[in-house]
Amino acid sequence: MNLLKLPTAYLLAIIASLFLGACASGDSPSGSPQEIAETQSQLLGEMPLPQGARILGQDSLIIGRGDNWVGRVQVAGLQGATDIYAFFQSEYPKAGWTTVAATKAKVSILVFTKGDRTVTVEVSDGPFSGPKSLMIITASPKNANVYTPPKK
Repeated sequence: MNLLKLPTAYLLAIIASLFLGACASGDSPSGSPQEIAETQSQLLGEMPLPQGARILGQDSLIIGRGDNWVGRVQVAGLQGATDIYAFFQSEYPKAGWTTVAATKAKVSILVFTKGDRTVTVEVSDGPFSGPKSLMIITASPKNANVYTPPKK
């Protein structure tokens, strides 16, 4: 047995395990696809997500639940960014959301309103070793009082 090859094999094994570990999301919801969809629906209310999409809890902040939540949710998608963009353009109006703005680019942005709420959706390609696309959904009251500090 060549002792010089042994440390190299260990080094390659460690690198491989780190690479594979980086692919894991760590806190993705578990259960059947139906259970995951139900949980996400309870959290986000009438904001449909593309099929197979999963909320990335470690990168999200949800205050409240259902149709009154506010915050920022990061979602991993199984489809490419172009298909995800098309999903939001077609499905959100069906759920009662009005499109305010839509920009298709490397990082696409869609803005919707419904009642007294505003939602901004950012869609981009996922990382090389991760999901095909990433979405960031930010929800807030439409007419939130925003404090602007005085200029000095």
